[in-house]
Order: sequence, then structure tokens, then C-alpha cells
Amino acid sequence: MPAKRLLRDKDKKFRLLFAEHPQPMWILDAQRQELVAANAAALTLYGYSAEESSSLTLAAIQSHEETRRFFAQLHDPKRPAASAWRHRTKSGRLIDVEIEAHPIEYGGRQAELAVLMDITSRRELEDRLRQAQRMEAVGMLTGGVAHDFNNLLTIISGYSQLILNKLPASDPSHHLAEQIVKAGERAAELTRQLLAFSRRRVLQSKVVGLNHLVASLSTMLQRLIGEDIELRLELADDLGSVQADPGQIEQVLLNLVANSRDAMPKGGVLTIRTANATLEGERVGRLRAVKPGDYVLLAVSDTGAGIDQATQARLFEPFFTTKNAGAGTGLGLFTVAGIVRQSGGTVEVVSDLGQGTTFRVFLPRVDRAATVEPEAPRMAAARGAETILLAEDDEMVRTLVRETLEGEGYHVLDASDALEAHLMAECHQGTIQLLITDVVMPKASGPELARTLSQLRPDLKVLYISGHNESTLLRRGMRRKNAAFLPKPFTPAALTAKVREVLESGGTPRRSRASS
Repeated sequence: MPAKRLLRDKDKKFRLLFAEHPQPMWILDAQRQELVAANAAALTLYGYSAEESSSLTLAAIQSHEETRRFFAQLHDPKRPAASAWRHRTKSGRLIDVEIEAHPIEYGGRQAELAVLMDITSRRELEDRLRQAQRMEAVGMLTGGVAHDFNNLLTIISGYSQLILNKLPASDPSHHLAEQIVKAGERAAELTRQLLAFSRRRVLQSKVVGLNHLVASLSTMLQRLIGEDIELRLELADDLGSVQADPGQIEQVLLNLVANSRDAMPKGGVLTIRTANATLEGERVGRLRAVKPGDYVLLAVSDTGAGIDQATQARLFEPFFTTKNAGAGTGLGLFTVAGIVRQSGGTVEVVSDLGQGTTFRVFLPRVDRAATVEPEAPRMAAARGAETILLAEDDEMVRTLVRETLEGEGYHVLDASDALEAHLMAECHQGTIQLLITDVVMPKASGPELARTLSQLRPDLKVLYISGHNESTLLRRGMRRKNAAFLPKPFTPAALTAKVREVLESGGTPRRSRASS
């Protein structure tokens, strides 16, 4: 068989194998820096038809600078076996592609056979893993300091509130005490933000209507953004409900609105929009950790300067902020991401420089109707005369709780640990109606104390207090029948109200939300 015929047959087989191969592949002319051919799998990956293949160039896929770097690497004798690149499909979607190139002869000239692998999903999984590791690190840090920090906040907030209650409004010190109370509240909110992001705060989940939530906050939001920003509400009439903690969703909205406000220092328009949404197909692939299905959209848009791609990639990182030193903690969007993720949803940011920014929160839609609970009336002084056994290892917290309860008429037996509390319960001749115990204590935990005392006093009710995160409490066995929970930091009013609630409850007391 003539040599030319053999070459023609070999070339024909190669072309057939190249065209039909399931792996995306290119033929490249490294000297001219051109794309010579792309097989069907590559055209499918980038969204081009066979008719468009003849005019397809690398300029349509990557920037001029990236193209220059790519071909420079092909000429490098020490080039790596494979390298990763960011490419753009016909639809504009960005994908990550790993390319392995091999020198070949094609059509009588030297060329490069580039084998492509779409690693977008792998990169996204790696990004999620890194984000999860960051979340875990912050969560461990938060859990480690939360107990001591919340004990201190309980003392600061508690005693400042007691002082404030005793001072008439005309007293010059009244304003000073108010500032201490407000500082304690801000510090407590900072802790709650960290706990929310790290998935360690107890959520009070219920069916929520976002339209009602947005409308009820509108007056506060207008004060938050100031008079130079116009607030617009575009709320869907047929909006579905979501299953979430309303207090946490309020926090999401407040953080997003504050972020948009800061993006418009010279004024502008801030729009809050709600709508029903269905996520499926390629849309799900672009969003992080979300399943296909029906969702409710909460979008916050501004007319600010917009956010560049590099900043967008870091927006939800802990402690990342573009504000000047001292102007922001970097926890606002960090908190938003944690709350939304914990509620089963996801957050998307859409922004172009000079075109403003929109944050889209997607929360799973539920079929049940939201119930609007009437505002609970403020309780009068929650006084009582019962005997309470208090077990708390922090002396200052123990003193605050005892003084607060004794001031409302209760008889308090206080102990510094579980063993001392158990001895008091054995020696006390009268009835003990309630045990208030810290969950984590030396020698024995609060749940262990409650279990042993339930054998001595079967009718004893239990109120747990703790500044630890939920995972720690669950490991300590906090959840049990006839036990309620009050998280630290709490105010004297929240303490006495919760004590009264537990004492008057006939069955299992409901768990308390974070104190106000």
C-alpha cells in the first residue's frame, strides 16, 4: 500500500476519533496562537453549534491576556502536564477547565492536541469545603469563648438594668446607665451573629410570611437608611410562606439593608422585593448548596457603585470588609449567609460596576399559611414566693440571679456546683419548686444534677441557663422532659418572666427565645 494512502487513512481515523471522542478536545496551532478545530464534545461544553465551530476562536472563550499566557506555557519546555483556566461559555457562564496538551502532527504541520476537563463542580466543592472549614474554625472559636463572654454580658447587662430601674429619668446618671445597657445589647448581638453563622444558635422555627415581616419593619428600615435614600417595597400578592426563625430573617433583612445603605453614601433608591421562584437546571448549578424546588425570593437592591468580581468572591467570608478600620466588623454578610444556609436556603449576589447591587435570598417555600401572632403584652413584675435551688459556678452570675429573684420575693438556695446543690436538696426540709442550673459546671453537669434530683423530688421543675452553644448543650444532654432553657446573656426581666412561666406551666415548658 502506498505511503500516502497509509497517511491518508491514519489521518482519517484520527479525525474520526477526534470528532467522536466523548472528551472535549481542541487542535491548536501554537505558532500562530490559533484554535484550529474543536470536537463535538468541546462545542457542547461551550454552548456552540457545529455551524459556529468554523468561526470559533480562543478570544470568545478567554481574555487576550489569558490566551497569551496559555500559549506561552505551551512553548515552555518545563510546562506542567495539566493546568487550570477560567473560561467563558457562549451564554456568558464562567467555567473552570483543566487542559492537558500533547504535541502532534495535524494536516502536515505541528500542532497541539488539548484534552479538556470541566472541573467547575470540583472547584465549587473545593470552595465549599474551604468555606466549611472556615465556618468550623469560627464556630470552634465562638464556642470556646461564648460561655465566659456570655457570663460577663449577663453580669454587665443585669446589674446595669437593675441600676437603671432604680434611677428616675431626671437623674443625670440615668442616661449613663442607659448607655451601658445599650452597649451590653450590642455585644450580645455580636455573639448571636457569630453563633448564627456557625450554626450553633438554637433556631425558633415557624411558618413565616415575608410580606408581613417586611411591612412591619418598613418604618424602622426607613429610619435606618436615612432621608436621602428612597425605600421602595415591591411585594408579591400571592407570595408563599417559609419555615424559618422570624427573628433571624429580620436580622438578614436588616444586615442587607444596612449594607445597601452603605453602598449609597450620596443617596439613591433601595428596593426590597419579594416573589415566588422555582430553582431548577442550570440555575441550581450556579447557586451554592441548594436543591431544585420551589422557593420564596427576598431581594434587596441598591443603586450604588456596584461590586467588582474579586470583592464578590469574598463577600461572605468571615471578617472581610471593604470599610475603613473601625467602621465595620465584617460579620454582616457573614451572618446573612449562615442564617440563610441554616434555614435551608441560599444567597446570590448580582452586581456590575456602576449598575448597583442586588442580594437575592432564596428560602424553601412551604404549603402552610403563615400565622401572625398577636404582640404579647408586657408582663408586670414577675413576683413569687416559691423556693428555688440555684446551681451556678460563676460567682457573679450566681449573685446576680439570687439578688434578682430575692428582690421579687422568692426564697433562693444557691450553690456553686452540682454536688453542693445536691447536698442542699437533701438537707432542705421544705418544698423546692424549681431548679435553676447552669448546663456546664465542674464536678457534674446541670442535666446530671437534674436527673439525680428528680429521684429525690419528682415534682421538681428545671430551668437551664447557659452561655454555651447548642452543640455543647446537646452533648451534655440538656433536652429532657419538664426542662426549659434561658440562654445567656439575659436581663433580670427576662429571668423573672421565664421563672414565672416555668413555675406556672402544667407540662413541658416551651423553650425561650434569646432575651431582649
